[in-house]
Amino acid sequence: MKHIFSLTLGALAMLAVALVSAYLAMRVTIHGREVVVPELTGLTLSDAGAKTSALGLRINLQDRFYAPNVAAGHVIAQSPAAGSKVRREWAVRVTASLGPQQVDIPNLIGQTERPATIAIRQRSLDVGVIAHLPAGGDAGVILAQTPTPDAQGIDRPRVSLLLSGPEDTAQGAALVMPSLSGLTLAAASARAAAAGLHIVSAEDVAATAATAASTGGATTAAASAPGTASASATTAPVVVPTFTMGTVVAQSPPAGYRVVPGDAVRITLGH
Repeated sequence: MKHIFSLTLGALAMLAVALVSAYLAMRVTIHGREVVVPELTGLTLSDAGAKTSALGLRINLQDRFYAPNVAAGHVIAQSPAAGSKVRREWAVRVTASLGPQQVDIPNLIGQTERPATIAIRQRSLDVGVIAHLPAGGDAGVILAQTPTPDAQGIDRPRVSLLLSGPEDTAQGAALVMPSLSGLTLAAASARAAAAGLHIVSAEDVAATAATAASTGGATTAAASAPGTASASATTAPVVVPTFTMGTVVAQSPPAGYRVVPGDAVRITLGH
């Protein structure tokens, strides 16, 4: 009996050692595939790609924004943040600078969608949200645009359009949500009020590159009303760390979305 007990105890000890060894081997295997995300901010896209590739990571260019203080083609934000541990083959999302705004926003009011789209792309701009509003007169004519013609200080090369649609007397008046980015709280309130809108909340945050990275992956869908065509989906605004103290760095609804007088607007102020 004592011999059997000794054999059983020995077998259990060997099993415990085997389990511990398997656990340690699994941890070594898992953590051996982890790498630390490098600092990419300030690098060119090619240098950032080479740096991530050397560590077994991938780079994913998520968006481009105008940044007066950062040369074109350089990374201004990344996610995950530098120092984070991720698995190999992980995609690091980056936002690149377009440098200072050097293109004029064309006046597209009164044009139809096709020639307006051509004019936008000829200036190396992107077509943003396209919404429709029931209105009298010909359908498919541009009623409003965001940014406005010849606007300066815009954050991204995207132009959103509001086109006329078949008139619907049951549908209330609507308009394109104006851009409040870069404005002070007072100026943003005035611009919203001029459009018949009102600001209901203003959150204070630090306008940093980390904020930009954390919000860069979010997407929003354009709002639509019954009887109108819904606007296409678009990437949510990324907060570029070039705003001055106390200015708007984010807004909801985003610029270019369809709104109606009386709608509430929520903004985020950077400091």
